[in-house]
Parts: sequence; structure tokens; C-alpha cells
Amino acid sequence: MTLKVYGIRESTCTSRILTVLAEKGVTDYEFITMGPADMKAPEHLARQPFGKIPAIDDDGFVLSESRAICKYLAKKYANQGTKLMPDDDDLKGYGRFEEACSYEAFYFNHPAESIGVERLFKGYARPPARSPSPSPSQTQEPTHTDKQITKHSAHGNGPADEALVAQYKSQLDDALKIYDVILAKRAYLAGDQVSLADLFHLPYGKLAKELGFPDIFEPFPNVKRWFEGLEGRESWMGVPSIMEFFARMRGAKEGAAE
Repeated sequence: MTLKVYGIRESTCTSRILTVLAEKGVTDYEFITMGPADMKAPEHLARQPFGKIPAIDDDGFVLSESRAICKYLAKKYANQGTKLMPDDDDLKGYGRFEEACSYEAFYFNHPAESIGVERLFKGYARPPARSPSPSPSQTQEPTHTDKQITKHSAHGNGPADEALVAQYKSQLDDALKIYDVILAKRAYLAGDQVSLADLFHLPYGKLAKELGFPDIFEPFPNVKRWFEGLEGRESWMGVPSIMEFFARMRGAKEGAAE
């Protein structure tokens, strides 16, 4: 059976999975776009008990959470495309890899994601829930009225709290100072080859740049070199932008108001 990916193409966490699939050269999968009602439907709650995205169904094996899915895909397609995880018998390499994954999850993601919550997600209210509709295939484009991102509870909570934004920016700077020291010693966080640990940074790193901090990596030359290299990867350049998604939503909203 074909691998099924449930998500929204432009969403930050779904983009991690699409990037890994591209790195692995996997094209034989079905992408199923999820709307708000779809995420709370019983069949999706069986895939993701918290009613979030993304999730996958690989011939009956169901898995949720983007980082876990990416690791599963990297293992499943270990013999093709870019090698994104150490070999099973490389104990030290695996330890270094998981260490780097932890850096992203515990020191980078929170402040970077929180900037996105304040400056982007808070300003958009969720649409009313609709009855689940038939799932479109990989070739179909999502509409921008009932396919909004629903990951963050902050949707529609008003303008950004700029004091919080400054706090998150400071926290991110503190993390990047340490990243710069690490990346002075090696090309990537886990060694001299790119890995999932690096790619995991792309969605919220790019979003922070787009939300008022275009030069966020400039003070850290090793981080700047590293992140620019990640952004330039073909796998990432083919992933649609969440900013484009919200721009379409804004245009649709303004058009409806006229």
C-alpha cells in the first residue's frame, strides 16, 4: 500500500516530513490535506489522539509527531537518498545525533516557535468547523478557507505581545551563541554530514527570519553558514512557505469583505 501523509503542506511540522521525503527521493506517497473538522474526526484521532497534524499511515502502521515520523522515514529508506541518521552499529555517532536532536527540541524550538505564535498565529482566528469532506490526493491543492493551520491554541488571540517576542528573541540568541561554538568545530550539529537534527531547525528558523528578524543569524558566522546551507538544499526549496499560506488567507479574507 502507498504511504499516506496527513497534514497541511504549508504547516511547519508537516514541512519537516516533506523535506525528508524529498531528501530520500520518495515520491510514491499520497498526501491527504486535513481541515479543522478532519483533525477532530474519530478516524484521525485514532491516528493522532491529540487531534493535530502531521500523521502517517504506512500500510497500516500509524505514527504521529513530525520528528518521530522523520526518524521512521529515515530508517525505512536508509538505503536511498541522503543518509540522515547514523548506522545502527555506530554507537557514538548515534549518541551525537540524539544529542543534536535534543539541542533543537529543548533550546532552539521553543523560542523560535514562540516568535511564530506571537507574530503570526495569534492574529488569525480559526474558521468554524465543517463536516469532514473527502480527502484530496497529493495532486490537489488545499483551499484557504477551511484548511487553516490549527496547531496553536493562540489562534485569534489578538496582536503580538512584543515584550514576549523580545524575550523569545533573547532566548534564541543565547542558544545561537552556543550553536556558533559547536558549529566552529564541525560542519553540522552531529558531525560533518547533514542529519535530521539539522533539518529539524528549518521550519521555525526560516519563520523567525520572516517575522521581523531577517538578520537573526548574522552575529553568529558559523550558524549563518550552516543555516544558509540548509535553506539552499533542494529538498527544502521545494516545500511551500507557511507565510505564503497566510498571505493567501489574508487575501481571501479581504476579498470576502469587499
